[in-house]
Amino acid sequence: LLLNRYLDLAGEDDGLAAMPVFMALRAVIRAHVTASAAEHGRSGSERAAAFAEARRYAEAGTVMLRRAPARLVAIGGLSGSGKSSLAARLAPELGIVPGARVLRSDVLRKRRFGLMPEESLPAEAYGAAVTAEVYRELGERAAMALGAGYAAVIDAVALREEERRAFAAVAAKAGVEFTGLWLDTSAETMHARIESRRSDASDATAAVLQQQLQSDPGMLDWVRVDASGSPEQTLATARGALAI
Repeated sequence: LLLNRYLDLAGEDDGLAAMPVFMALRAVIRAHVTASAAEHGRSGSERAAAFAEARRYAEAGTVMLRRAPARLVAIGGLSGSGKSSLAARLAPELGIVPGARVLRSDVLRKRRFGLMPEESLPAEAYGAAVTAEVYRELGERAAMALGAGYAAVIDAVALREEERRAFAAVAAKAGVEFTGLWLDTSAETMHARIESRRSDASDATAAVLQQQLQSDPGMLDWVRVDASGSPEQTLATARGALAI
């Protein structure tokens, strides 16, 4: 979560490839410092505990250098269906340490206008031209993460067939596995979730949801996920679909 928040604000996705090395380096330095300190002025039990801690740091550094298959997961669905909640819970379980790069359309849209994620945008910022640019950037940043060896999770409504096809094409070009998850739940549940939001990147309102409900998403060939239950239940269903 911390890495994704930093990248959302700084936009330095092109540095992702160096992250495993820097994290491992930091862990090894901590291992060295901890082991060195254990040699000076400590009792036998304290020394043993310090050496054990140093070993944990060294082992963590090794884990941070392990590779794992990159993959792209796209989570779509109407506003209030639970996309962002699921993306945040899935990310730590995908790809290499510290987890997947989460790319949220709401956050990228705010960044284009120089706003923090929790600040609100005017209605004109949600026009078709801006939305097309946001979705293009989602694909570009996902490609960066995949190219750096990371998994990526795209969090966007993706109500149009061409948007969903474009995400699949990003994975195909990168030569990685793609899975699209479409979250299903009742209109009442989505309305309730929208009304309960506080300090969230989404500007969606009940009126926006109503407009989405009246739209035709076209052919939906993504995995349908029942998102009517708790976040934990939705996560369990998604994990099954992703075989993780």
